[in-house]
Order: sequence, then C-alpha cells, then structure tokens
Amino acid sequence: MRGFEPHPLLRNPHLMTLAAHFWPRRLEGLPRAVPRLFQVEPGSRILGQCHWQSPPERHPTLALVHGLEGSSDSAYMLGTARLALARGFNVLRLNQRNCGGTEDLTPTLYNSGLSGDCRAVLSELIERDALPEIFFAGYSMGGNLVLKMAGELGTHAPLELRAVSAVAPALDLAACADAIALPPNFLYQWYFLRGLKARLRRKARLFPGHYALDGLRRIRTLREFDDAITAPCSGYRDAVDYYFRASAIRAAAQIHVPTLILTAQDDPFVPFASFGAPGVIANRRISLMAPPRGGHCGFISRHAGEERFWAEARVVEFCEQHSELAAG
Repeated sequence: MRGFEPHPLLRNPHLMTLAAHFWPRRLEGLPRAVPRLFQVEPGSRILGQCHWQSPPERHPTLALVHGLEGSSDSAYMLGTARLALARGFNVLRLNQRNCGGTEDLTPTLYNSGLSGDCRAVLSELIERDALPEIFFAGYSMGGNLVLKMAGELGTHAPLELRAVSAVAPALDLAACADAIALPPNFLYQWYFLRGLKARLRRKARLFPGHYALDGLRRIRTLREFDDAITAPCSGYRDAVDYYFRASAIRAAAQIHVPTLILTAQDDPFVPFASFGAPGVIANRRISLMAPPRGGHCGFISRHAGEERFWAEARVVEFCEQHSELAAG
C-alpha cells in the first residue's frame, strides 16, 4: 500500500485534522442516495443512505460508519462513498442512532459500545439482500464500533463479512477522553460537547420524561458528560465502566477477519500508545499503518486526485484486495 506523504501546508496535526472537514472535494460522481431504515433493536432504527449497483448482489458492499457527532454526510463518508462506488461497490452511509437528523427513530442515545447496531445491519444485508461480500469501515468512534463488532463475532463471523477497516479508531476510550481534555484540544472538546448537549435537549423534547437536563450546563468535559449522561442512560455504571466495556481494545485479539487500521502517530486525541496493545500487535489478521503525521482522520496528501484523501483511498484499496467480485 502506498505510504502517506502529507500536504506541505499541513504540518501541524490540528491543521491536518481541520483540513479533513474543509478541504474542497469533488463529489460529482456520487448520485443521490436511496434512504433505508434498519431495525437495530426493538423500538430503535437507524438510517442508511444507500448507493446500489445493478444488480446489488453481483457487487461487493461497503458499509461506512461515521465518528462522534458526525453523520452520513460527513466529508470523509461522502469521499469514501464516491471512490468505492466508482470502483463497483454498493455503498451504505450509515447514521448512528440520532445522527443525521434521526433523533425521532429511537428513544435511546448513541454510544461507543453499540456494535450490535453494526451486527444488525450486517445480518439484514445477508439475510434480506443476499449480498455475498460485505465490508465495514469506520472513522474514529465508528472505527471503534466496527473493530468491536469484528472482535465480538470472532471465529463466528459470517463468511459474507470479508474485512473491516478503521481510520483513527478510538479503541481505548478512556485514553481518548483524557487526551481530548488536554489544553491544546480545548476546541475539539468544546465542539463535541456543544453538539452532544444540543442533541440531548432535542431528545428531551421528543421523549418527555426520558432525560433530565438538570446540571447539564455545569458539564465541562466529555468525561463528565459520559459520566452523567451517556453511561447511566446506556446501561453502564459510570464513565469508567462505560469506557472499559465499550472499548474495542478489549476485543481486538478475537478479530478473525482481515482488518486494516490506519492511524497517525500525531493524532491529537487518539493516543498512538493504544495501538501497542498486545491484542492489536499480536493479531496477524490486523494490518496497522501508522505514518508519523496525519492528524485525526486527516491524511490530506500532497498528491492530487484520488490520492489527495489518502486514508479513504487505502480503505477502498484494502476492500478491493479482499474482494473476488471487485477483481472480477
């Protein structure tokens, strides 16, 4: 796989991280999506924006999962979808619970432990759509989810699940919470926290009596939000329990499908030390690519065209390498 050569104007990891959202993209090749609702548990559905080849069952399928406070319309989701669609893949841009304007589809909140939602989508694509080759790729929080799913499936992963990819996965949630609380990352923490609080207020209006907003203004960090809101509302004792049980780092050793992890050593809030865990290093099914630079889900390359967004190109390339349909 081609190594990452960062854009010369983006030497700072924070600039690289911001550029991933604001760098101009060409999306002319991405047609209008077909929306589809997936039942992930009783009373809860998620929305997928789907791009189908014809006929779908003769093409590989890539399901994409976004990060914290992202959606199916996040720039990296659209960019990866455009590239994969051009290479002959069916593409599903999945919204996590409540994301992409879907707060009314579930009374619950989203959290980093909901790998079961990915499994529900996988099962439906196999059982209802009879798709023979399915790939999952996740970014940041979504990366944690797809890695956790693969680890939980272990040796029982269906043959249709050919491979998974994770870009800057937050696979050790406690370490990520500590990193984002550092002073250089205050803008990220402010941005995420503002979005989470606004979403909780919308949920409280949609589902009266489900969520108490008392003390919400006093919450100043993501760890405080998870301790007061995410954990108790999602069946965890507290933030410590949530971070431990929901982190993919505990499931990495059990992954039995080909797996690609892309992360930058200078990622501002996904500590590189996480990827030295024995479950990651010792698992021969996991390929780790960790260039010195790249920021968080950034990887804006010095090269133009498809290589400009290096991580997206590597994800699609990896899927092609493990697909018989794409090769055909």
